[in-house]
Amino acid sequence: MTTKRTLPEAFVASLDAYGADAAPLVEALSCTDPSVAVRANVGKGARLAADTALSGGRVPWLDTGMYLDERPVFAADPAWHVGLYYVQDASSMAITAIARALIDRCLADVPLRALDACAAPGGKSIALYEALPQGSMLLSNEYDGRRAAVLCENVAKFGAPDILVSRGDTSAIATLDDAFDLILVDAPCSGEGMMRKEPVAITQWSPALVAQCAELQRSIVDNCYAALRPGGVMIYSTCTFNRSEDEDILLHLVEDCGAEVLPLDAANYPGAVGAVVGDLPCLHFLPGAVRGEGLFVSAVRRPGEWQPAAEEGGVPTKQRRRTDRRTDRRNGKGAAQSADAFAADHLLDPERFAAREYDGNAVAVSKLHVEFADLLGRKLHLLRSGLPLYSTKGRDIVPAWELALSTALRPDSFPQLALSSAEALRYLHGDSLTDIPDGLPRGYILIACDGTPLGFAKNIGRRANNLYPDGYRLRLDPASVDTSSLPHIVL
Repeated sequence: MTTKRTLPEAFVASLDAYGADAAPLVEALSCTDPSVAVRANVGKGARLAADTALSGGRVPWLDTGMYLDERPVFAADPAWHVGLYYVQDASSMAITAIARALIDRCLADVPLRALDACAAPGGKSIALYEALPQGSMLLSNEYDGRRAAVLCENVAKFGAPDILVSRGDTSAIATLDDAFDLILVDAPCSGEGMMRKEPVAITQWSPALVAQCAELQRSIVDNCYAALRPGGVMIYSTCTFNRSEDEDILLHLVEDCGAEVLPLDAANYPGAVGAVVGDLPCLHFLPGAVRGEGLFVSAVRRPGEWQPAAEEGGVPTKQRRRTDRRTDRRNGKGAAQSADAFAADHLLDPERFAAREYDGNAVAVSKLHVEFADLLGRKLHLLRSGLPLYSTKGRDIVPAWELALSTALRPDSFPQLALSSAEALRYLHGDSLTDIPDGLPRGYILIACDGTPLGFAKNIGRRANNLYPDGYRLRLDPASVDTSSLPHIVL
């Protein structure tokens, strides 16, 4: 039963700008519950289960998105842990369709370099990546350290090898002149559109917070616009309703930065409305009018003739320089040979990647973007500088958990142990694996459930040591889960 929410009077008054849409919006925010939706991970071959009892219908702007009639315990579902689907508000899923349309209109179906500037927890990075042409690279950046850790986890579970993660202020991104073809700025905001989902959004709201957020948003878009290539596209979004954080920031990009505003077709997003004030093209997703939370989306283009960043074969002209000598020393000849050999043994397409070992940790980076990744490593604090391959522990080469979840892994390159759903939950909980079947070689083995890898273990005979990362382990008691009633969300 929904508890009526008391909204700040000044906030309610600010919604008068929406005219006839204001009353339904206030009613939705005050008296209704948020919807629950998931998106299938097409990169891992997942598709929505049409016969699930939880289905509440498809999301109209994303054919791989589905509403759920109720919210299950996602942590009890192994499919959620391995990233076969992601829980995401339906309004946010529109980023995929919007990005695809902008790529078709302004860019091209070639490998692109994209940035999600304010990326945690990772849902919009996933939405953006799924719109990118094959061979593209995405940098997901987050300022807050704790949120950046969550971002790394969700990127790993998503499984795409060509997503790098950085942590830091966007002022560092501003030094990457002309670096990105496509940028998403889902800016930190006053959170008005989250008032149904997060009670703190109500208690913390104030006109002063709105003004503070608007100032921060101007700084972020300025920094990111400096890193946008001529002819490149920037998507600006928030989860607020007020013009100070929405239309006024778009106006700043046009009037002060010289950006060209791009039209967005509201007809493709049933229920979305246009600008609250003025005639700049943008979209507002309003609870009560759409089955989702609040979202503002707009897009601009930087004037100039566009040439794909990856076609330069390396890094932007202004950034060209020799590779850092410290990188050469850390990535010695022997280490490079070990990383190359490991990649050749365990990646589906090893020729697509350059393998690197830094201080005992190896990563694989697309050869198309490897010099650019080196540049990012010099300019930014990278938490994920490529697809993690392994770490060294004494004489052991320990395969990385992220590799197990990656779509780049060749699954048959490791001996595999298949688990039932109940056994998978115990593995995710961190329990040791006992009763290892005869014939399974000693050493590192791949743990899987329903054909999808979960992680690694080290077989030492009749049992195996669990290598699932401590920080990501299931806190729920596996014995409390009735696996016969697990949510049947994806196939």
